[in-house]
Amino acid sequence: MLDSELRTMIDEVKDGRMDRRAFMTRMIGFGLTAPMATQILAIGGVAMAQSPSPYKPTKRGGGGPLKLLWWQAPTLLNPHFATGTKDQDGSRIFYEPLASWDVDGNLNAILAAEIPSIQNGGLSADAKSVTWKLKPGVKWHDGKPFTSDDLVFTWDYARDPATAAVSIAVYRDITVEKVDDLTVRILFDKPTPFWATPFVGAYGCIIPKHLFADYKGAKSREASNNLAPVGTGAYKFVEFKPGDLIRGEINPDYHMPNRPYFDTVELKGGGDAVSAARAIIQTGEYDYAWNMQVEDEVLLRLEKGGKGKTIYALGGDIEFIALNCTDPNTEIDGERSSMKTKHPLFSDKAVRNALALLVDREAVKKFIYGRAGRVTANYLNGPEEFVSKNTSWEFSVEKAAKLLDEAGWKPGTDGIREKDGKKLKLVYQTSINGPRQKTQAIVKQAFQKAGIDVELKSVVASVFFSSDVANPDTYAKFYADIEMFQIPMTQPDPAQHMRRYHSRFVATKENKWQGTNFPRFVNAEYDATVDAADNETDAVKRAALYIKCNDMLWQETVVIPVMHRLKVGASANTLRPVISGWANDLDNLQDWYREA
Repeated sequence: MLDSELRTMIDEVKDGRMDRRAFMTRMIGFGLTAPMATQILAIGGVAMAQSPSPYKPTKRGGGGPLKLLWWQAPTLLNPHFATGTKDQDGSRIFYEPLASWDVDGNLNAILAAEIPSIQNGGLSADAKSVTWKLKPGVKWHDGKPFTSDDLVFTWDYARDPATAAVSIAVYRDITVEKVDDLTVRILFDKPTPFWATPFVGAYGCIIPKHLFADYKGAKSREASNNLAPVGTGAYKFVEFKPGDLIRGEINPDYHMPNRPYFDTVELKGGGDAVSAARAIIQTGEYDYAWNMQVEDEVLLRLEKGGKGKTIYALGGDIEFIALNCTDPNTEIDGERSSMKTKHPLFSDKAVRNALALLVDREAVKKFIYGRAGRVTANYLNGPEEFVSKNTSWEFSVEKAAKLLDEAGWKPGTDGIREKDGKKLKLVYQTSINGPRQKTQAIVKQAFQKAGIDVELKSVVASVFFSSDVANPDTYAKFYADIEMFQIPMTQPDPAQHMRRYHSRFVATKENKWQGTNFPRFVNAEYDATVDAADNETDAVKRAALYIKCNDMLWQETVVIPVMHRLKVGASANTLRPVISGWANDLDNLQDWYREA
């Protein structure tokens, strides 16, 4: 599409000669998705629309209990220490951002009075600042007023390296200033076309200054409110048993009319995905279960029970195998997988390329994921305009063996390949979960056929995804050669998804393993490309930069994509959950209700 044609269409929307729906239809025809078309309009000066609310109740409360089942149990309730989705979800019951992403990929105002636009003065023409106006009259659960001071504090808290917040990448390179009690301005050093990351979505939850001010920096882990949240959300904190149970009760002062519908909320943790699916779909003991990573044939069988169903949402979530760039078996200065080491086997690119040839994605889809999976070679799988067409995947034990032969990795007397006294022996870890253990088995069989010895390690999910810095078996510490899990994409833009592998965000002992770059990947060209993409205002050039980032991860075999996964939940037939493919499951909890 010509730039002049695009600008003409944007002008037509602005002055009413073309309606928004017609513009979206044209953009989709050119291969863009609805979320990206919305962003183009916002950058072009057209106010962002909000999808019509599906919420029907006409009064607050009266809905009885809402019973949730998370088979990976939350272990803490501070959103800025949440290394796993389970802890983000547990925190989100009580804490809120300024806005979240709705089912159509549009921003939905939560604590914001309105979504910023050029028309309302919220977005600057140079894409270097965004001004948010806050809802008046919002109170923290302890009755204290919610003000712009809380946003300025949250920014200062999260950007401080001594705090060791997992959200540091969102806040470290911006400035947040108070305009008045109900207005803040975010300043970017460079033009930032995708401005809706700070204070939005998964890493956007705002914490109260009056309770956390004494715990900024090195004392951050000492705050009692890390386990007893005081937020602004639809439900107030009642009880938390880490690794087991969260209970909340209706917030009578909630800032949205007629919300919430339910009188209490309970999030029960533990068990496994199959038992969670059964408890909703078959027996009806609970209302909703998250992350139904269950073999599709099992879900189809359970759905015949009639009390519940599976629900699907398409986003950019990816199940993948990550390769450790460091040595997990050498300890330096009290740290394994130290940045001062290199992986003794994966330093050879032929080994990494061979591993990529030994993952049978079609078998994983056919026998495990079914409706919930799409085969892919890409780490970045959405929105569509950011999806690379340059990559490919292949399953071939023969080609993998030939690669290893040519690189000098020859089978020893035990059948295991070796070179220069080093054997191709790997520890392959993931969380305990039926589909993941079956995927491990499929991959291990192929590895062994190629002369690679594999030790399978399965870790309890609540441990593997724990934010506990004392836990040695977390995915962030990565004390294994390869590991497999899913990274959810929590916004309809790749900035946050691809920035995680920037070298600034390597997980280390120094930052309490809160860095998002857990493979310890360091590549100057990748860093420069991510930095350039973050500040590129031309939509086509920006997409090309993120595609380049994806292609570099593919070329270097930093990760091996296994499956582009749909978000799958299990819901009672009467429940009306609001689930977006671009957000965590509880990001729009205030809009959930039950219908006879």
